[in-house]
Formats: sequence, C-alpha cells, structure tokens
Amino acid sequence: MSRVFFSYSHKDEALRDQLEVHLSALKRDGTITTWHDRRITAGDPLGQSIDEQLEHADLILLLVSPDFLASDYCHDVEMQRALVRHAEGSARVIPVILRPCDWQHSPFAHLLAAPTDGKPITRWPDMDEAFLDVVQQIRAALPATHLPVQRPAPTTASSIPATAAGPRSSNLRLRKQFSDADRDQFVDDAFEFMARYFENSLNELAARNNTIQGRYKRLDAQRFSAIIYEAGQTRAECTIRLGGFFGKGITYSDGANAAGNSYNGMLTLENDDQHLYLSASMSMMNGGRDQRLGFEGAAEHYWSMLVAPLQR
Repeated sequence: MSRVFFSYSHKDEALRDQLEVHLSALKRDGTITTWHDRRITAGDPLGQSIDEQLEHADLILLLVSPDFLASDYCHDVEMQRALVRHAEGSARVIPVILRPCDWQHSPFAHLLAAPTDGKPITRWPDMDEAFLDVVQQIRAALPATHLPVQRPAPTTASSIPATAAGPRSSNLRLRKQFSDADRDQFVDDAFEFMARYFENSLNELAARNNTIQGRYKRLDAQRFSAIIYEAGQTRAECTIRLGGFFGKGITYSDGANAAGNSYNGMLTLENDDQHLYLSASMSMMNGGRDQRLGFEGAAEHYWSMLVAPLQR
C-alpha cells in the first residue's frame, strides 16, 4: 500500500477534495492511503505531524497554483524536502497543476507534471476529465510492489481487534460554505480569463486563415466585444458582459453593440457541496444537457457560439 501526501495551499482545498474523491477507487481497493494536514487533530503538534507524514510518504503530490508558489511553507519546507526525497529515490514527487501559474520556472519544473502537458485542471472544459487524467498518471506511477490489498473474509465484530485510533467512518467530508466574496471572485476571474481567451483565439484564428481578421475590444470593466471579418466583411460578432439577469453570471449577446437588456446566452454561477462552477441552461447547450463548466469550458462554450456561422 502506497502512502500519498498532499502538499497544497489551503486556498486550493476545494480542488484537493475533488482530487481525493477521484482517488476513491485506489483507496477502496487498498492501493493507497492519503494524508493532508486536515487530518491533524486538536492538540497534535502541527509541524511534527506534517514532517512525520512527509518522511514516510511514498508518493508526494504537489498541488500547484499561484497560492502554492507564494506559500513560504509549501515552497521552502514541504516542496524542498519532497524534492530531496525524490532525488534520493525514497519517494516519488508528482506536480499536479491546479491553476495557471509560473511553475515552469520552479525547482520542480524538470519533473513531468499532471494533467497531460501540464495543462492546469481549471482550464479543462470538463474538470472531471482533468482529474481522471491525474488519477491515471498516479496509478501508472505507483510501484508495482504496491498491489491492492487482498481483503480478508468477513469476520464477526468480536473478532476485530481494537486499534489505537478505534473504528471510524470514512464518510467525513463536510459541505463547504461559499461566501459572497468567494462567489464574486470566481465570476470575476472567469470573466477575465474569458476576455484573454477571446483575444488570443481571435489572434490565432487570423494567423491560421489569410482571409480572416479578428477584432477584440475591451469596452469597460464589465464588457468586451469580439468581431470576426472574412474578406473584410463582418461574419460574426458578440458582446460578453459580466453580470447575469437572475444572479451572478456572464451573458453573451449577438452583435458588438448589443443592448444591455438582451442576451442570447447566459452562464450562471452555481455550486455543489464542494466547489463553484458555471452552468448553462439545457436550452443553450449543444448537447441538450446541463454542464458544470470551469473557466476554459465556459470560454470555449461562448467561443463556439461566436465561430458557429463560419463553420456551417
């Protein structure tokens, strides 16, 4: 059984929880056990507990984000010791890129990162696919000697020996509460990402097609427009606004000068018991079903609406 240690910033706790959910199959069959600092109980020495778990871990996951890189403890203590153990061959370190950041210039840049090509999890259209990619890479990296534990035959309660910790449930995950500040920040970040996504996509579209020109214009802090010209003629245009009509969200309107009281698409902010996401109603989704979209998934959804006239 391999022991997995999570090194992460508490600001990425929701993403860490999602990764742990995706690791459930490996945990259930006895291939791995996982540990992070939320397992420390009141009264335990904080630094000593982390050090002990880090020293005994077989696999150390660096959950990389801007906050991880900015954390002195993550960077100077956990990451440095993890890299020493990796160099010694006593543990394996896998960087897991959660959010876009300058990790390519970090001390672990020489290591192969997950997901594939080091693409940040939050930039995948479907984050479940990103987490699956990470889990598959973790499974492939586990030592061959750490096979699933053979489960013993059922025994009676009286035959189960008492342990120091005592029996407990594995169902310990609690519902997360998201503040108004959390929700506002998520939508703001999603909108800013979408603006960069459209600007870069317009430039790339023009670079690949001689007859195409793209025009991106930031109208104000809460709006931008995009126009695609073919042979000098307008073929597609839109305005994207921060702020929904029925709550927090981002709207899409046909036309570069669309009125503020109309829209052709709307992404609304939603959350489940663990994380925030953007959702498009069933009538607006090509697949005819609701989707939970991260930043890149939301941006690609609206980009697909813009380029659709040129793809018919």
